[in-house]
Amino acid sequence: MSSAAKLHSSIFHPTLRKLQCQDVAIEAHNLMYPVFLVDNDEAEQHIPSMPGVARYGITKLLSHLEPLVAKGLQSILLFGVVDNMQKDSIGSGADCATNPVIRALPQLRTAFPELLIACDVCLCPYTDHGHCGVLALDGVIDNEPSIKRIAEIAVAYAKAGAHIVAPSDMMDNRIYAIKQLLRASGLENRCSVLSYSVKFASGFYGPFRDAAKSAPAFGDRKCYQLPPGSKGIAKRAAQRDVEEGADMLMVKPGMAYLDIVKQVKDDYPELPLFIYQVSGEYSMLLNAGKAGTFDLKTVLWEVLVGMRRAGADCIISYFTPLVLDWLKE
Repeated sequence: MSSAAKLHSSIFHPTLRKLQCQDVAIEAHNLMYPVFLVDNDEAEQHIPSMPGVARYGITKLLSHLEPLVAKGLQSILLFGVVDNMQKDSIGSGADCATNPVIRALPQLRTAFPELLIACDVCLCPYTDHGHCGVLALDGVIDNEPSIKRIAEIAVAYAKAGAHIVAPSDMMDNRIYAIKQLLRASGLENRCSVLSYSVKFASGFYGPFRDAAKSAPAFGDRKCYQLPPGSKGIAKRAAQRDVEEGADMLMVKPGMAYLDIVKQVKDDYPELPLFIYQVSGEYSMLLNAGKAGTFDLKTVLWEVLVGMRRAGADCIISYFTPLVLDWLKE
């Protein structure tokens, strides 16, 4: 049976079911809130390049999320950030027992049983070189051991309680490797795969690399993230991940790539499509609003509606708490 015929991993959670219905309204289920989780449980570390955004230890994160869930928050995307954990060449800390994501997932599931929880899956926060895969001796990505590690980490998060694993590494064939290991672990219909299918090598990621402490120690990521000017390789990247069994697709960043959002949605209307309004977009809009350049609410709403109009079913945004307040109004 082909992977395209398998539907259960796309509809096992109520929020996932809502995302199968396309329109241009913005409701709580159309928003996913990205949060940074650190290995100091009591920490709250504010990020200067992203005003209003912080890294939280699990104790602080639970307190931070409680009022947001009460306001209607339906999904989050967890990023692990480590200060005290030893980093190495293969990202061993990404799925060890003391990893903050592994430890937090059971607590989040207990505290917020209806919340849809996605976990970013990548090596860069946990490797001493800061790249998203395992490196060969010459410093080039070695794909086979990279996807083996990515699949192991994804399944560890699924076992700990993640509803969605979201590989952001952009390695070839990692979706197939993850799906195979989820299937072997009896988790295929308990955990979805949201692929960062169309992730461009963008300058808009600058503040995020501060937040996640994941800047590469040398070189850049242009050999595995996509060139900004290309539509053809974006099409190929989405096709690759669909053929490997991705349940959901993503375009990242947002505003500069709405033509790609439309292209992906036109090609795969049957799959929920996420768009990531990344850190640079957040800080740019927020700072312009604070400077009085424009009214933040008017412009942000226009941007979000534009993303929905282009074809995005769910917007991953650091503005989610603010938008939840607006929806309540």
